Amino acid sequence: MCGINGILSKASIKNLRGRALKMNETLRHRGPDAGNVREIADGKGILGHRRLAVIDLYTRADQPMELKNDGCVITYNGEIYNYRQLRDGLSYRFQTESDTEVLLVGLYEKGISFIDKCNGMFAFGFWDNRKKELVLCRDRLGIKPLYYYCDGEMLIFSSEIKGILNSGLVEAKLYYDALDDYLGYRYVREPYTLFENIYQVEAGTICRFDSNLRKSVYRYWDIPSVFLQGGVYREWEIKERFRDRLLEAVKKRMFADVPLGTYLSGGVDSGILSAMAAQESHDPIHTYTIGFENMNEFACARMTAERCGTIHHEILIDEEDYLGKMEEIIGYKDAPLGVPNEILLALMSRKLKENITVVLSGEGADELLGGYGRIFRSPFDHCNHGIQTDFYDYFIDRYEYVPRYIRDKYIKCDGEIRRKKDREIRKKFSERENEYNVFYFFHKYHVKGLLQRVDTTTMLTAVEARVPFLDHELVEFSYEEIPYEMKLRWKSGEDRKRAKTQWAADYSEKLDIPKAVLRDIAYDYLPAEVVERKKVGFPVPLAAWMEKLLAIAGEELRDACWLKDGCRVESLLKECLLLPQGVQVIWMLMNIQLFYRQYFIGKWVY
Repeated sequence: MCGINGILSKASIKNLRGRALKMNETLRHRGPDAGNVREIADGKGILGHRRLAVIDLYTRADQPMELKNDGCVITYNGEIYNYRQLRDGLSYRFQTESDTEVLLVGLYEKGISFIDKCNGMFAFGFWDNRKKELVLCRDRLGIKPLYYYCDGEMLIFSSEIKGILNSGLVEAKLYYDALDDYLGYRYVREPYTLFENIYQVEAGTICRFDSNLRKSVYRYWDIPSVFLQGGVYREWEIKERFRDRLLEAVKKRMFADVPLGTYLSGGVDSGILSAMAAQESHDPIHTYTIGFENMNEFACARMTAERCGTIHHEILIDEEDYLGKMEEIIGYKDAPLGVPNEILLALMSRKLKENITVVLSGEGADELLGGYGRIFRSPFDHCNHGIQTDFYDYFIDRYEYVPRYIRDKYIKCDGEIRRKKDREIRKKFSERENEYNVFYFFHKYHVKGLLQRVDTTTMLTAVEARVPFLDHELVEFSYEEIPYEMKLRWKSGEDRKRAKTQWAADYSEKLDIPKAVLRDIAYDYLPAEVVERKKVGFPVPLAAWMEKLLAIAGEELRDACWLKDGCRVESLLKECLLLPQGVQVIWMLMNIQLFYRQYFIGKWVY
């Protein structure tokens, strides 16, 4: 896992090498093991790389990597898990044991369609010297980040936005409309960011830039369109095939030349990954959980660790540890934090770096199998209660975190992103059944925020996180071959009838079983108490700190330029506290101002 950077310009840029080296230094935390730059495009461009050595630890695998006597160069971040199989289909005489060289040669010999064969997580910049074009590409689900700026005269890209800013060629300007998206979704949806004219390369796409910086975009993968609702099937057979697919996804992600471990909360997602990894490992693996004195999942995590025979670590933190790290972690993310547990993940990553470099994480299980029961059951409620509102409006009203009326009343924005995304998603929803729409939405949008979170909180301490539940072949299998009722299963026919007179908030996990197929196979790996416990979020005691948070927010927001003119901070805070999630909304508003202060006061251009 690494950090990548690059610049391509129509004209020569003063001190191009120095700028690229500064970009590299900005990303040293992502790749402490090596760093270098390499010029391209007859000196009008340059690629940079910071390396975290995970596969083939020797200097021969350092980047940027160039094909000798050809001038094609790659800077690459990620892991391609099937690279050894892909290598057998290429004619090149390889000089390393790295997946980087396989990717570079594959692109050279087979063209960009080589990506279709790659199973992994990746983001890369590839200079094709034959076509005189720069290719930017991102993996199918958006596990690895990639940002770019292009004004028609120069293109700058990086794994992190601070890499682009530290080129000294781009000024940081707040994109106010993106604040609306952040408050609704707890991150900013592709292709936008909180910075004007800095964009995300969208997941599953390839962006080509020719020598005149004309851009073309090709989508090589999307959420599966086939969605199995029901029909005749053998439940036991599907369970076996699902277990085999998940186990294969875990095994692929265990290959590394450095030590590996897992996050282990008290739930079934991280539990089954830990159990499978422990089963496949020759030596005991390290597992990690974190929490507060009076709010943690230590007991259930301990049960799983004892069952699996892992070397288990419990990390205890307090209020001072938590609040003292907010600003620092915002500075790694280049954005406000989305959920309170990001700080816990960052603190946990620093601890686990003492023993391991690669960690398996459970992101994607809920999206794969309907784990957020209250919102995944919204099609059932919408139908059974005869809701006249369009399903998209009904769904989004329950999904968005900060209500639109508060954002409209207090935040400076004109709603450009919201209007565009509303049109896109409403049209998509009109074309398919609502059960599919909810799964599509969570894979297309919701999971991206989780992936930003896990990338930031692991890479800030040079730890590589791998997410088996987001193996694209496993995602395709789930859509196409696991029936809906094996994901969200009613406990009985009578319970389904009872649910018709209730709302999902009342009956979820009482009358039904979210992620049923995962829980079914988990009994072979985990204690029954872990398999059967209700879903618990990563606990952070924000409510206990309410007075302190209100005091900090009242002071921080007093001069916030992103609040509407005439906004009374006291009124905003009071209105937020009326919401069930009010304390976390206030925490999010604090995040925005801490973020603003770091990035938009002072100059970046030099």
